[in-house]
Amino acid sequence: MDQIIDIETDGRHLSRDRGFLRVSQDGQEIGRTPLDQIAAVIVHAHGTTWSTSLLCELAERGAPVVLCASNHAPRSVLLPLEGHHAQGARMRAQWQAKTPLIKQAWKQVIRAKIRMQAAALDAIGKPDAPLLMMLRKITSGDSTNIEAQAARYYWPQMMGTEFRRDPADSGANALLNYGYTVLRAATARAVVGAGLHPTIGLFHSNRGNAFALADDLMEPFRPLVDCTVRSIMARGASKIDSQSKQTLARVIATDLPLNDGITPVSVALMKLATSLGQSFEAGKLSLALPAPPGPLAFSGLGQWQEA
Repeated sequence: MDQIIDIETDGRHLSRDRGFLRVSQDGQEIGRTPLDQIAAVIVHAHGTTWSTSLLCELAERGAPVVLCASNHAPRSVLLPLEGHHAQGARMRAQWQAKTPLIKQAWKQVIRAKIRMQAAALDAIGKPDAPLLMMLRKITSGDSTNIEAQAARYYWPQMMGTEFRRDPADSGANALLNYGYTVLRAATARAVVGAGLHPTIGLFHSNRGNAFALADDLMEPFRPLVDCTVRSIMARGASKIDSQSKQTLARVIATDLPLNDGITPVSVALMKLATSLGQSFEAGKLSLALPAPPGPLAFSGLGQWQEA
């Protein structure tokens, strides 16, 4: 199973030791994890140090190292220079992709996101009909910004009428920041592993955003984080602590319907990124987008922490 390694205590040292990531404090080992099982390393703590050999081993496996600010939002992501064996050809195809194909890809991504939002609301007993109606109105490139209209309806239903999405805020917003950081790291890994360039997005195009494509492809999976945060908040755990981090990190292990089978989010992200790369090369769109899970899967998000 892919694991997210979270470093939250100051003064830890990370190193490589015979195929393991070794965590030590004051020269004493306090934990180790097989490198082949690591999906990402997320660092919040001050004074964290690491060996160059460890970073090279993580890069070889495509596992990103994410450095976060105090609000748990990512500030830096370390990724490998090389990803896929056909990376050069695939990146050229990505750069040369025609605008109609890119706009159709974004339309499909937004359709998948709103469909997931609707399923999430239905799972918590909230009306999903307004979102389902919006699905019919999405145009190529989402030129009428149905995504924003859906968000205005979705957030009060999901998190309450007083909620405002503010990445600089605490409470639910800080939990969302952390959950999205986990998801973004897993998506960035998938993008690089598929031989695509993370800066060249479908929609997100801020010149300072080095992970625009990752931000695009993670959109359909965000409601899984939202439901997890809602569950955490319902139990009065409004702060970022070890338990809430573990709960949010497990989102990437959530099983989703994809094609004729079931696959965890981490694998679904890889299949989505790979299908996009293949679409760029073929000049014909065929995205492997997951369907929403059933209501029981949604209601189970965040529940495991009680065990």
